[in-house]
Amino acid sequence: MRSFKLAIVGLTVIAFAAALGFRTTVESQDRPEARVDRVRRERFRHNGVVQDEEPPRSKAAPKNSRPMAPTAVEAPTGFDSLTNGHIEQGPDFGTINEDNVVPLRSYNDDRFVYEEVEGMDEGLGPTYNAQSCRECHQNIVTGGASQVTVQRTGRTDDGTFYESLGGSLIQSRATYRDLVELVADEDTTRTFRISPSTLGDGFVEAISNSTLLNISAAQPSNMRGNAVLVPVLEGNGDARIGRFGWKSQHGSLLSFAHDAYLNEMGITTPTLPEENTSSGTYVGYGSEYDPVEDPENDGVDAQAFTDFMRATKAPERGPITREALYGEQLFNQLNCNVCHVASITTAPAGTVINGGAFTVSPALGGKIIHPFSDFLLHDIGTGDGVPILPTPEYAITAMQMKTAPLWGLRTRSRLMHDGLTFTLNDAIMRHAGQALGSAQSYAALSNRQKVRLVAFLKSL
Repeated sequence: MRSFKLAIVGLTVIAFAAALGFRTTVESQDRPEARVDRVRRERFRHNGVVQDEEPPRSKAAPKNSRPMAPTAVEAPTGFDSLTNGHIEQGPDFGTINEDNVVPLRSYNDDRFVYEEVEGMDEGLGPTYNAQSCRECHQNIVTGGASQVTVQRTGRTDDGTFYESLGGSLIQSRATYRDLVELVADEDTTRTFRISPSTLGDGFVEAISNSTLLNISAAQPSNMRGNAVLVPVLEGNGDARIGRFGWKSQHGSLLSFAHDAYLNEMGITTPTLPEENTSSGTYVGYGSEYDPVEDPENDGVDAQAFTDFMRATKAPERGPITREALYGEQLFNQLNCNVCHVASITTAPAGTVINGGAFTVSPALGGKIIHPFSDFLLHDIGTGDGVPILPTPEYAITAMQMKTAPLWGLRTRSRLMHDGLTFTLNDAIMRHAGQALGSAQSYAALSNRQKVRLVAFLKSL
């Protein structure tokens, strides 16, 4: 495979800490809470190499020939809790319980694990947001979006973002009443992020790096998206183009699952074995608050979450009326489709992705999906001020957000990244920055044209 080598400025952990105003004495760095902060930054370090993830080459093909991709077909869609074929359906879901579930055996087994409620004896907390994946990802079917939001806070001084004491994510729940994290008065950068859908994310993961880079390169310079580089936590140190989370902060579903297990449920794994703090105070194993030794889970649950997400179907389209077809033409004329890309084809089956950690399966490879997103970061005037991490290479992400995928849009009543916009008209008019021209053009449409464009959006 060819590799894109990118120059990334490497700073040591101590340099990062000094730049962010943390104490850098040996004593302070040896404290448990300092170790947690250090690990949080180290896990996002990568070697600056991103594979283009081309399809596999035939053994009989000439050495310098470009591999030929097979003909792509439409990806399966539906809100029916049926596998897309990546893994088998398995036993009837209604027959599975805690005593007979076999993680990684089937779609239904993994769905059970995805829905399972965690308790303190399994490592829940001490700070957390939810007790199961389903709690935040269930609308129409398990894996969908929801109304649940999480808090992000910090402070911004002279354009530099500083995290809250326990990181920018403020967990809303705790296993002890004195551990609930509160927002500090001085942390005036404050935002919500609403829980996105994970349906069809296996196809999103199977989009090659080169495809996303080509989408970015083809966009007008004033609307070009940022293909942010993030590490694959289970990979070999390579970077990948991010695509999951509101900041595209993860490039693989397994990385995404491990991150959510730790940060949303407080459960550690061998991949992320360090417990979060409570507003900077160490509350992990060895403290009076956490009786379960780390890692609290052997990583099988995170793999089950991943296998389930990889096997979900993409959200299905609603009825396509004549009004919706007219509206789609307007959508394209306003250049909304520059960022909300209608169709993307996944890498062929057999393509090795995620830094060598995953091979695209026949069920996921060579599929045409219609996410209406480029999965890139843009500044459309709604940035929340919180970067992926408060380190130099991610500073630009503070005011950028991922293009929201519009598939399944008709199932959502709370819009935009923070869930604080309630109508499609208001969501469009909220666009500014790189999308200002499109928003202004929409505002200039006749009422009839606006109705047609909204009819298109309601068909997604």
